[in-house]
Amino acid sequence: MRTLLALVAAALSCLVPVLPAHATGLTSDLSYDFEDGTTQGWGPRGDGVSVTVTPDAARTGGGGLAVTGRTATWHGAAITAPFARGVGYTVTAYARLAAGQPSSTIAMTVQRTPTGGETTYERVAAATVTDAGWVRLSGSYLFTAESTGVQLYVESSDATSQYHLDDIVVTPLGDPTREPITSDFEDGTAQDWSSRAAAVLETGTTAHTGTRALTVTGRSASWDGPALNVLGRMGKGDKYALSVWVRLGPDTAAGKLGLSIERHTGGTPSYERVVAPKDVPAGQWVQLSGTYTLAYDVDFLSVYIESDTGTFPFHLDDFTLTYVEPKPIQTGLPSLKDEVPFTMGSAFTRPDTLGVHGQLLAKHFNGVTPGNELKWDATEPREGEFTFTDGDYLVDWATEHGMTIRGHTLAWHSQTPDWVFDNATKEVLLQRLERHVRTLVTRYKGRIAVWDVVNEVVDENQPDGLRRSKWYEIAGLDFIRTAFRVAHEADPAAKLFINDYNTELPRKREALYRLVKQLKDEGVPIDGVGHQLHLNIEHPPAADVEATIERFAGLGLEQQVTELDVSIYTDFVSTYDTIPPELLLEQGYRYKELFDVFRRQAARLGSVTVWGESDDVSWLRSWPITRLNAPLLFDDDLQAKPAYWGVVDPSKLDPLVRKLEAPAGVIKVDGRRDPEWDLLPDTPLARVGDVSAGFQARTATTGSPAHAGTTSSLTHAGTTSSPPHAATTSSPAHAATTSSSLARPGTASGLYVLAEVTDRTVNKDDRVTFTVDGRSRTLTRTSPGVRPTATGYRVEALLAGGTDVQLTVRDRSTEITWTGRITPAPAVKHTTAPHRPTPPVLDGAVDRAWTGAPEVRTATWIQGTTGATARVRTLWSGPTLYVLAQVTDPTLSEQSANPWEQDSVEIFVDPGNGKTKGYSDDDGQYRVSFTGRVTVGGTFDAAGVKDHIRAAAAPAPGGYVVEAAIDLPTITLGEGTLLGFDVQVNDATGAARTSAVTWNDATSRSYLDTSHWGVLRLTH
Repeated sequence: MRTLLALVAAALSCLVPVLPAHATGLTSDLSYDFEDGTTQGWGPRGDGVSVTVTPDAARTGGGGLAVTGRTATWHGAAITAPFARGVGYTVTAYARLAAGQPSSTIAMTVQRTPTGGETTYERVAAATVTDAGWVRLSGSYLFTAESTGVQLYVESSDATSQYHLDDIVVTPLGDPTREPITSDFEDGTAQDWSSRAAAVLETGTTAHTGTRALTVTGRSASWDGPALNVLGRMGKGDKYALSVWVRLGPDTAAGKLGLSIERHTGGTPSYERVVAPKDVPAGQWVQLSGTYTLAYDVDFLSVYIESDTGTFPFHLDDFTLTYVEPKPIQTGLPSLKDEVPFTMGSAFTRPDTLGVHGQLLAKHFNGVTPGNELKWDATEPREGEFTFTDGDYLVDWATEHGMTIRGHTLAWHSQTPDWVFDNATKEVLLQRLERHVRTLVTRYKGRIAVWDVVNEVVDENQPDGLRRSKWYEIAGLDFIRTAFRVAHEADPAAKLFINDYNTELPRKREALYRLVKQLKDEGVPIDGVGHQLHLNIEHPPAADVEATIERFAGLGLEQQVTELDVSIYTDFVSTYDTIPPELLLEQGYRYKELFDVFRRQAARLGSVTVWGESDDVSWLRSWPITRLNAPLLFDDDLQAKPAYWGVVDPSKLDPLVRKLEAPAGVIKVDGRRDPEWDLLPDTPLARVGDVSAGFQARTATTGSPAHAGTTSSLTHAGTTSSPPHAATTSSPAHAATTSSSLARPGTASGLYVLAEVTDRTVNKDDRVTFTVDGRSRTLTRTSPGVRPTATGYRVEALLAGGTDVQLTVRDRSTEITWTGRITPAPAVKHTTAPHRPTPPVLDGAVDRAWTGAPEVRTATWIQGTTGATARVRTLWSGPTLYVLAQVTDPTLSEQSANPWEQDSVEIFVDPGNGKTKGYSDDDGQYRVSFTGRVTVGGTFDAAGVKDHIRAAAAPAPGGYVVEAAIDLPTITLGEGTLLGFDVQVNDATGAARTSAVTWNDATSRSYLDTSHWGVLRLTH
């Protein structure tokens, strides 16, 4: 049909008037308003078509075009297009059907014939038009191939429709890839947005700004909705900022919306997320904003808004797409790869090879890991159909730049197509695995130096330490053995790695160690272990990372850090609109400590790879939630951060002032480590050379003896929840004013301090200096309050009070320091849980097993000042902690859909008493409502603890009783075991929570971190 149209159009081209000379070489808008009574160059397209100027066809002024006599859809009004090759334009026009004409689609189209090619027809804009009013047509156009016969014409889906045109404007854009796109819908039109399927787009008055916005209804699928054609408006390799405001439609209580890109290359569609679907609370406008870099040649490009699930209606307003002018990279900086004794790697994707990103990558890194392009879903999406377009591109680019390439990854439980496991017996699955591995490794033989053969196969919560993936469920360990065997056969020179996350945590470390040792003992050709190291600015200590490297060193395998980044967040919920500079400084010191470890362990580390070259490309911008994060060495503008200097030259970092709480407490200063110190973990001083240390402080309380008795209150199994002599205020009763560096004996007003020093070599110059508000006190290994330990020595002291503290540990020429501000805090509450050979029955009744168990009460108000409270007792039996909460609450409600807004008891348990600003994978938030409904929280999805609780609830006079049994399989319970522990009572009135009270934690952040929970000590 198009061929026939081309012939007809060519025959009729002589009927189309030539554009007046004044309209060529446009430098400003070209308008056709027909107010001079002429057609201004517009003429008929097709036999019998009439194009005339008439007042009846005017939208504004006194004239407009009337198009009649049409007998084919391509008939209409046409003009020799005022378009120049390589120049972008926006074209707008207003159309209306003549009276009595049925609704049809009116479209503006360009016809042109590329030199040596066939005539093409390219849609500029289209809209549904009726005789009831004027409709705006608007779109963008750009062509780059030398062409002849360039015409702009208006056609209709109805062959005989008569229509009117007016106020046609052609605007040259200069470089269209640099011109912003905005949509505010204030003109009452959809402004070029169109439906992806069945969605209905209409302008309405529910607006973010101004008076109008776009309303989207009638959606047929989650991906159906509004889309905007941006072909020709984005340049390859250029970065763009996109933003749109969205709001849920009426009668929609909840939903998630996101912003995505659809692109086609050679007719093959691909879809990319700019903003992952995020929560849009009912009645609120929410901004979706992100950046996108076009990395491909495309023949279709569209921006669209979608939901994660469902077809609910929504509104959108104030869309912008803006070119981001790149900053030049800092060429005068030392290159990272020249400053470290191992391969310095970065994860990368196709966009990272273009423009300034490519320049940064080439300057600083000599190793790369394709982030997604070699995974199974990218290379073999359908059985036997391999695609290597992106993989080949990245491998070629890295090879041209002399970089070492890590292949990531051959077998993984994620990003593996469903077909791999469909109807798969063990034999079939291993055959599929062998073909896939052999195909990839053979293709890149001699070019990819290292492969992550299997990825994330360990689950330390399983008895055998192995993840229960479909791979494992069908094939057991044989899928691991097969993957390594085949990869080695395909490329004997490639180094083959097992790769996993959380290997710096002791339980995961040991589970992976056992697996690797078993594989190595079996003769599986495993060459190395990859440690991902997705860390945050506080946890875990760098010493734990070093312990992991040293643990695996005995296996004689190479190790690599494969996916390093350092989140500024310590939990999975918090978010910043602007990142505080002090966090970026703290991150710089964190990178410094980590790279100190890597340099010390360089003989065991083949490479260190950061998971992205700059913050703007980090996966942590969208995981675990969409939020501003900055986990890498270079910022969004590719400029060096404190993190970069922490790696290259820490002397350029500003001084870091850390923060530490000093709870109220009483210590016997004798160097024997009073049990009070065990309530909290020591704050680490990162190792320098062979010296490291841990540090704590306690606020001494007025009236307490400077040298307490030989037993701490912690050693007594009483019913109190804190030492009877501990302060209950958040600051000491008074600060010492003496100029002495020690508090005066008998007054005990000041700071108790502890330093646990690791220094195995005894030297007369070994010493610890405490400086408080400028007053210094130095203690050596032989000073009072100092005792030797198995790994060094311990220092306890009572100092004059103050807030600005520096701890310095010296060993000959080695010096490590901690500088910070100490804040007084209430005493850490603690209680005991006795052992019972026979546990209580979980029925909500208080049976004999609870007799004699110490009782504590919730009295720390975090919401309100009165309401439901609880008396709480604990005990343990076998591997299980039991909790009894007797709640006083005469009015009970579960009306709210949110469990934390119902009458309930929350039990917080940290088996390791880590006191971290976040949850470890075995920390749990266990909630039991007054009806016995159980909900569980913890790290992200609480996968590690969700099955650990059994509970019952029963009504009682004036309230209810909760009994819970919490299994703690990650530790061995016994006499003296310390658990992080707290209890919270939520009091609901109707559908709202009106008060909440805890035992110890006053921060209202128990659901986010464990750092302010109390302590539970197990006894016999």
